[in-house]
Amino acid sequence: MADTRLIQGRYLLLDLIGRGGMGEVWRARDESLGRHVAVKCLKPMGRQHEPSYLRVLRERFRREARVAASLQHRGITVVHDFGESEGVLYLVMELLDGRNLSQLLEDNKQHPLPVPEVIEIAAQVGAALAYTHRQGVVHRDLKPANIVRLTDGTVKICDFGIARLAHDIGFSARLTGTGIAMGTPHYMSPEQIGAGNVDHRSDLYSLGCVLYEIATGTPPFDMDDAWSVLVGHRDTPPRPPRELRPALPEAFEDVVLDLLAKDPGDRPADAGEFVRRITGLPLHRLPPDGPTWAGRTAEPPRLPGWARSMTTGGKAAGSGRPAPQPGPAAALTGRWTHPWAPAAGPTAPSGPAGGPLPPPPAERPPPEALAELAGRHGEGLRLARLDRWAEAGEVQRAVVAEREHLLGPDHPDTLASRYELAFALSRLGRAREALHEFARTAAGRERVLGADHPDTLAARQETAYVLGQLGRHFEAHQVYTAVLAARDRVMGPDHPDTLRCRHNLAFNLGRLGRAAESHALARDVAAARARVLGPDHPDTLVTRYEVGYALGQLGRWTEALHTYQAVAAARARVLGPDDPDTLAARYEAGICLGRLGRSAEALELYRALVEDRTRAQGPAHPDTLRARHGIGVNLGRLGRWEEALAEARDVCAIRARVLGPDDPDTLVSRREVAVALGWLGRWSDALAVYRDVAQARQRVLGADHPDALASRHDEAHCLEQLGRSAEAVELYRQVAAVRRTRAGRGQLT
Repeated sequence: MADTRLIQGRYLLLDLIGRGGMGEVWRARDESLGRHVAVKCLKPMGRQHEPSYLRVLRERFRREARVAASLQHRGITVVHDFGESEGVLYLVMELLDGRNLSQLLEDNKQHPLPVPEVIEIAAQVGAALAYTHRQGVVHRDLKPANIVRLTDGTVKICDFGIARLAHDIGFSARLTGTGIAMGTPHYMSPEQIGAGNVDHRSDLYSLGCVLYEIATGTPPFDMDDAWSVLVGHRDTPPRPPRELRPALPEAFEDVVLDLLAKDPGDRPADAGEFVRRITGLPLHRLPPDGPTWAGRTAEPPRLPGWARSMTTGGKAAGSGRPAPQPGPAAALTGRWTHPWAPAAGPTAPSGPAGGPLPPPPAERPPPEALAELAGRHGEGLRLARLDRWAEAGEVQRAVVAEREHLLGPDHPDTLASRYELAFALSRLGRAREALHEFARTAAGRERVLGADHPDTLAARQETAYVLGQLGRHFEAHQVYTAVLAARDRVMGPDHPDTLRCRHNLAFNLGRLGRAAESHALARDVAAARARVLGPDHPDTLVTRYEVGYALGQLGRWTEALHTYQAVAAARARVLGPDDPDTLAARYEAGICLGRLGRSAEALELYRALVEDRTRAQGPAHPDTLRARHGIGVNLGRLGRWEEALAEARDVCAIRARVLGPDDPDTLVSRREVAVALGWLGRWSDALAVYRDVAQARQRVLGADHPDALASRHDEAHCLEQLGRSAEAVELYRQVAAVRRTRAGRGQLT
């Protein structure tokens, strides 16, 4: 949409102010009325959708947009216009001058907001919900990012109707075993999670989650994985907010806990009842927060937003009131606010190993610059949570450069951004760049924090992971072993991070070809995770999945098949049948069937899997294409090589378009084309494809990468089939020499 600067000849797009899973938000000028507006441009609808589907989608969009435009309340963002332009659906809304609640928490370094502000926000949001619920409209996606506080104190709810529209377009919230692809489960009601009946009381539950977070600094169920969050919403009573922040009024805690009742019938009857209870709290009797909350003390009652510009005269607040002194969180002007940061006084500070801390910069960075960088770092994290790794990486790269200039290369904040940059590069498949950044992060953290600090160990563990990505599994094994020893010593054998490292070590042993050791270690880790986390926890199931892989390496395909089938059934039960991790276990079960010679069953499984993945993830999703690749492989095993060739070519073309011509999956498909050509006796054609794959792998992975060497071996085999034995022998000799060199460097066992 950025290329089409003028929509419908009226709305001139000026600046991109936000980007999300469904599209972009632009600051624009309404050329007809001469006012600035916000324009939300939803993602262009793909060609894969049928015309009948698109007609239904457009009608649903118009209906939801009309509902949103009909809402007239000072607490609801005004929708001025909507329509479609060149295949892009758009909404024109009032341009808000303020910060959403997620940004307010980030501005406050994730400390909770002052109690009077929390209660005022609660009252305003409650009033807006009371109005919309009377109109029969349920938001369905209430969360901090959808609630904006304007500069005058007015609070507005955004994106009415967008949640249901997202579901229809295919961007509905989806939970995975390792994170959240779209949306977040932290504010979902139990009935939303269980696909039950959703009414206005679901919004009240989500509001309870929002208030809990802005009042305590953390959501009610803030676990490391989506599955645990889901279970928390469904089964676990939330921890009372006053345990996290004793300064909260008891009556406020009671209201929030009532909102978070598991049974909708146990929540307030409606938003009006909630507003009556929250506005009945006596603001003038709120206790001070005390020193725990960044030096804040009790604040005077805040006026409502509409009265914020009124004044009461000079005598109202008295004169000569001393200016408040900034607390620790506000005093970040060059010194490091970490447990070992120096206190005021003549004693020279020392670092974690007893040596002096690196000196602060000669000139203290301006606090506003540091706050702005912290906000941008947080934005990078948000993009990463949405799997928008390229954007997240660019944000963190810029923040690293500026933090390094202001704070120095070894400042913990600089290293935190460098770690996130490396993580993004790893997820983008740019393993060499990621390795460089992780290594710099680990070295800096070891200097500043010490070798056994959890942050240092985290960076070293990710270093091992990208070494594995690069095929340097022996080096990865050495790093994993050292990190595991430190985690065992510092954290204990059953700590989740220790178990994660042991899992990674088992994974890497498998890639080293040490299948028996990999199987034994993975089996032990699975048992420990089942004991510590539960038998159906996603981490436990991930390790059981790895047990299946090791069994396959050992040729124990029947046991591997049973393991994958059990993992798939457990994941379907706790994550859902269409969760990507559930589908991945089914995919591996198909691999086992093929290896057991049961290719007809494998073919049937993969065809059903393609259908399910197409529905859940789309026809061009890499996982859908992986299942289609399985169809081609098993067609070949059944001797149906013409069909196998056609399938391989089709998958290869889509992968080249979606993933890129040199992506590893694309190259796997191109190799499968060559395999089919060889079985059809078209060896000259096969040789050209094999050479193309070998050259691409050498270019991308390096000449000594195992996959590049395997491709050159394929090429030699093809030469042999063509009767060009001398060339084949020479190529076999070159491959063997490279492998000996790698072994001599200690990169192979």
